[in-house]
This record gives sequence, C-alpha cells and structure tokens, in this order.
Amino acid sequence: MIDWQPHAARLASETTHPVSRWRPIVASLPRHVFVPRWWTWSAPGDGFGSEVWDLNDGRADEQGWLKAAYADRSLVTQVGPLHADHAEPGQRPSGMPTSSATLPRLVAQMFRHAHIDDGAEVLDVGTGSGYGCAMLACRLGDIRVTSVDVDPYLTTAAAERLDEIGLHPKVVTCDATGPLPGTYDRIVATVSVRPIPASWLAALRPGGRLVTTISDTALIITADRTDDGGADGKVEWDRAGFMHTRTGADYPPRLVPELANVHEAEGDVSHGRYPVVNVVEAWELWSMLGVVAPGIQHHYQQDSDGGRTAWMIHPDGSWARASSPDGESPTVHQGGPRRLWDVLDDLRHTWLRDGSLPVYGARVRITPDGAIHLRRGRWQATLSA
Repeated sequence: MIDWQPHAARLASETTHPVSRWRPIVASLPRHVFVPRWWTWSAPGDGFGSEVWDLNDGRADEQGWLKAAYADRSLVTQVGPLHADHAEPGQRPSGMPTSSATLPRLVAQMFRHAHIDDGAEVLDVGTGSGYGCAMLACRLGDIRVTSVDVDPYLTTAAAERLDEIGLHPKVVTCDATGPLPGTYDRIVATVSVRPIPASWLAALRPGGRLVTTISDTALIITADRTDDGGADGKVEWDRAGFMHTRTGADYPPRLVPELANVHEAEGDVSHGRYPVVNVVEAWELWSMLGVVAPGIQHHYQQDSDGGRTAWMIHPDGSWARASSPDGESPTVHQGGPRRLWDVLDDLRHTWLRDGSLPVYGARVRITPDGAIHLRRGRWQATLSA
C-alpha cells in the first residue's frame, strides 16, 4: 500500500493558498494513479527539435514515482503516438510531446481564472491524464463535469483511473474543435487554440466564461459570453504554455529537414541590434512574436564557452540564424520572403523603448466565428483562421 497522502498534502501546501477551495482537493487526490508511467527528456536527438525521451515506470521505483507525481511539474505521458503505458522497456521515442499531466499549480490557476462557482457545469478541454478532471469532479460532483479529448486511449485510461478513485464524470472522445457534447457554464482548456473554435462559443451558456490559451504564445484569455454569441474579455497578466489541439495521433511533422538545410546557409548577412535570445524562454517576447508572426519554429543552442546561436524558420520559407560568440550583437543570416530576425529586433526595440509589449493586458473581443480581436491603446491585432 503506497502512503501517498503526506505527499499530496505537501503538494497542496506548495501549490495553493491556505484559504483556496482547491487546497483540500489537491491534498485528497492520488496524482500518482494518473501517471503510472511517464517520459523524461533525455537528449536533443539531431539538435533541431527531435528530442529523445526515456521511460519511467513508477511501479518499478516507488520512491521515484512519488517524488515525480507529487512535484509541481508537468509529466509527459505521450510522445508522438506512443503513450508511456504502451512502451517497451528501453524504448526511446523521439519527437514532440502529445499529452501530459499538467503541473497542479497551473491547473488550479486556470480554474481560478474561470471563476467556477459551486453550481457551475464545466467542460474540461484536454483530458490528458485525467488529473484536472478529477480536481473538477471533487469540487463540483461528477454530474457537473465533462472532459473531452481527441485521443481514445487518453479518455479510456482517464475514465478507468477516475473510476479507480471513485470519480465518474463524463469523459468523451471527440475533436474539441468540432461539435461538443453539451452546453456549459464554464469551458476551461488545457490545450491551446488559434482561433477560438466556434463550437466552444456555441456551447457556452449565456453569461458563461471561457478560459484558454492562444497557440504559439503564453497568453491566457478569459472571456465572458455576450448576447450576440461572441465573448468579451482580456489577456490575463499571467502565462501558460500548453500543447495545441490536434486532430490525429500526432502533430504534423516539424520543419526539421528545412532547418537542417539552412543550418549553415549564408543568405543575407547583417548584424543584429541586440544579443541572441532564447525566444521561447522569453515569454512576453515569444507571445508577442506569436501574435504578429505566427508559425515560427525556434531552435537555440548555447555552447560551453557562452557562445549562442538561434535559428528561426517558418513554413513560408523564411529563415534566420543569429550567432554570437561573446553575448554581444550577433551576426545574422536571413533568407526567404521575410526577414524574421528583423521582425524580432523590431519587437525588442519596442520592448526597450516602452518598457513592455502591448499584448499582455489587452482587451479581447471574440466574434461568433471564433476570430480573436486584441486591443491595447493604439495597438490592435486580429487572430483568425
């Protein structure tokens, strides 16, 4: 018998406020049940996004299982189409994560953004391991919670593990960007989208609230349904990074071959205005770039001597490589129809000039077709299909 309760109590104290209604829920849930096996990042493969993963089996290492399951971190449960539950010992897949158990602090934070009251009926978009769904079911009761995921194994495994701990919310296999199995007072997504699926707005009851993130950014949007079938809200002063919705067992292939082709390409040569930055770790900058120039894939390398190189590549054929051996202004090579590093440098100039970028705190208007309109001061942007 695993003595998990002290670990859950510690996790609750680390991730929730003492008066939070989520604290006793986190303390009461056996998170390890939802992640019996998981993947940990091992090596960067070819160095251009083809990460390699190692399998962890909780039942073979009980202390390691408890340590991982009751840490405030995400645990990757599926890489490409291969779920850790189905992996053979020694199997090491490469590719992108396609499912995970999200870190508990962030799950609770998304629920707080939703302003969930005790009588609300909630749709949990992105079942994943089922842990977030369990939190909702403990808070609201089974009958008020529905969870959806596109992957039939994820929904089956989550439902079985929920049943194992005495919870029986409605868990449905469906493409969350299409028709949904009901209407709801709250829709909370732990997957990212761009634009908002029109079906979410159709399924949101009058006065209901939507909480989600925009793909390729760290932006959390909260929006309340309006009488015209759209929603009004804001970009929260908060951040989260979630996998984007998918329609199959894996995501489309990344631009790894194309990136290899431009790894040492010359292109147009110039000097950047600012030091090389790891864009995806600079959340505000990455989010703003994801709004004005969506679809860029980033790769970054830092050498032991402090030298930095960053690559940017876009499906339209645009690419950039910036290298600096000393942390100062880099040499930049660019090609294709757009100069991606120039776009990045322009944003960094705005950031330094104004002290911030306008995307955080922006007002949000979502039209019934799902288009997202952002506005802050004189700045505005529209994110649509």
